[in-house]
Amino acid sequence: MGDPTGLNEAVEYHIVNSLGWSTLRPLQRTAVKPIRSGSDCLLLAPTAGGKTEAAVFPLLSEMIDREWTGLSVLYVTPLRALLNNLQPRINSYASWVGRRAELWHGDVGPSQRRRILSNPSEILLTTPESLESMLVSRRVDHASFFANIRAIVVDEVHAFAGDDRGWHLLSVLQRIQRIAGRPIQRIGLSATVGNPQQILDWLQGSALSKGKSSAIVSEEAAQANDVEVVLDYVGSIDNAAQVISKLHRGEKRLAFCVSRSDCEELAYALRQRGVTAFVSHASLSADERRLSEQAFAESRDCVIAATSTLELGIDVGDLDRVIQIDSTWTVSSFLQRLGRTGRRSGTRRNALFLATNYDTLLRAAAVLLLWKRGFVEAVEPPAAPNHIAAQQILALALQEGQFSPGSLTHWWGDLPVMDNAGDILKFLRDDEFLAEDGGFLFIGPQAEKKFGRRYFMDLLSAFTAAPELTVIAGQREIGSVAPISLVATGPEGAARKLLLSGRSWLVEAVDWDRHVVRVSEMAEKGASRWQSGSVAESYEMMQAMREILLGATPDVQISRRAQEHMPQLRASQSGTVEKSGLVIHRSEESQVFWTWAGLKANLTLQAALGIDDAHADNAMIRLPTSVTIADIREAASRVAFALPFVPPQMIQGLKFSAALPMELAVGTLADRVRDPQAAAVSSSSSISVVEVSKQEGLVND
Repeated sequence: MGDPTGLNEAVEYHIVNSLGWSTLRPLQRTAVKPIRSGSDCLLLAPTAGGKTEAAVFPLLSEMIDREWTGLSVLYVTPLRALLNNLQPRINSYASWVGRRAELWHGDVGPSQRRRILSNPSEILLTTPESLESMLVSRRVDHASFFANIRAIVVDEVHAFAGDDRGWHLLSVLQRIQRIAGRPIQRIGLSATVGNPQQILDWLQGSALSKGKSSAIVSEEAAQANDVEVVLDYVGSIDNAAQVISKLHRGEKRLAFCVSRSDCEELAYALRQRGVTAFVSHASLSADERRLSEQAFAESRDCVIAATSTLELGIDVGDLDRVIQIDSTWTVSSFLQRLGRTGRRSGTRRNALFLATNYDTLLRAAAVLLLWKRGFVEAVEPPAAPNHIAAQQILALALQEGQFSPGSLTHWWGDLPVMDNAGDILKFLRDDEFLAEDGGFLFIGPQAEKKFGRRYFMDLLSAFTAAPELTVIAGQREIGSVAPISLVATGPEGAARKLLLSGRSWLVEAVDWDRHVVRVSEMAEKGASRWQSGSVAESYEMMQAMREILLGATPDVQISRRAQEHMPQLRASQSGTVEKSGLVIHRSEESQVFWTWAGLKANLTLQAALGIDDAHADNAMIRLPTSVTIADIREAASRVAFALPFVPPQMIQGLKFSAALPMELAVGTLADRVRDPQAAAVSSSSSISVVEVSKQEGLVND
């Protein structure tokens, strides 16, 4: 292998002789020293850049040279499917030196868990929720099981950092670190992060961990001029299927869709055109998804329609093309998907955007405009994770049986999750979520009532999934659908038809009590729907859209169809943008302020104006006619302290909000839907007023 790698000789031997590698990739070579020195690290490289090996090879070397025994390394990912995909690979590396890598997540059966507990593997691939379950389980001697932990690898760390699951992971890791009695080395892996130092600081957690050495190791992504990107406009999912069926025949294509419904529609339409098509999304059963992904990995001349479940590193073989139906919401997501291609020597990374409407054509153009400028979003951990603190305090009571009120810093130090721990603990005691005896706290009657079902399973996950019904054909589970899919929309007595796994199903029976739908396959097309909320788009993305409407064009290949539709797109929004500044449409009944600043900025400005009855979205705020430009200017001085209005249903949707004081629950959500910086820019910008006459003509003021 030429120059010394710094790895253990046995590991290096197998890299050459078992893998057939003549050299390490730059990231893998550079990561050896900081990881082996015990530094907390963030490893950055494009998808398929060898990040897993960059982390695992040095850790295996340490395992051998330092004679680590028992469970030493945790490997955490956001998705079970990704863990399943990684385990055979990591286990093969571990076997080089007589070690094992095992799986532990919700799909792993009790016999395998008992085997792991009786004879722990040196590497455990798991999820934060499974770690939490182990900590509170009476079947797991957590003090013994976690005693030898030395390091944790957090794969797709950006996905954790931008979500409450990240705060949950850090909190659980802090408890494991306390059990182990030593700082645990933290290694994050990511393909795309716009603010790497901030993410590494976040991953280190408390001040105790932040005192350690740290390192960012990166490998440059492909430059924008090294890839092939095409923007096209097709007008519908059916037309997209027609284009895909004609283009790139003989190649393996991964088509990302915005929603599960779009995945189903696309796969069905492709199959109707004789294209071998598969489906992958979160509402398919694990077996159905696994079979689909395996068949796709082994095939040629096929398409798999997928949501973001296939964005996060899952290996589906050697891709030829990535197709994006409509648009990603962020540049970082686009880069993740782009990185699925161009892995073979002599091939280029590529992506084809097929927009089905003007809104998504505008967003796709904006994503590409920002990408060509080298912009990547910063990953911002959610503000004020007070509900996670409440969950963690209750989980500690389950873990320890009882605990002293003064021991919270013993478990979590100054982890930001616990910034309001005192107020939360008081509420939990006062409202009987915790009971007290002899100066110790334990699970109280209110916690039993709210979270005690199924052995407190509701308390062990940091996120809430919308309820769905399981779809079963014969003895085979196909997946699940939202109840809205079963609401009859046709004539009374008409058959209900579902679309799932790219096939149509006749609904034979619905057991609402057991949440089960019995189906049989049919030829006539069905339809399925899942609940989804609106997306709060960033200020940078909305400003890029505004630039597109004002004439900017991304420097990528744009199809003739897309070029022909761009003028119509701009004309459809012509009244909402002005080169000289922002626009207000004013009529006798109302006025609309087109900020193009993002939903969070608009909600913040609305709060600074002291208005509760305004309507806002990502592009505009609908204001009462009494609000003047002077009022908007004056609001600029208040946006830094303004907290958007939080409706009651939003509080109910915050998991564990029942375990928080109402003012803290409201404050948690308000902090998460505000953007004072962008609101300040909007309120101080130049504004043009356009009067709307009764005949709906526009007259500039």
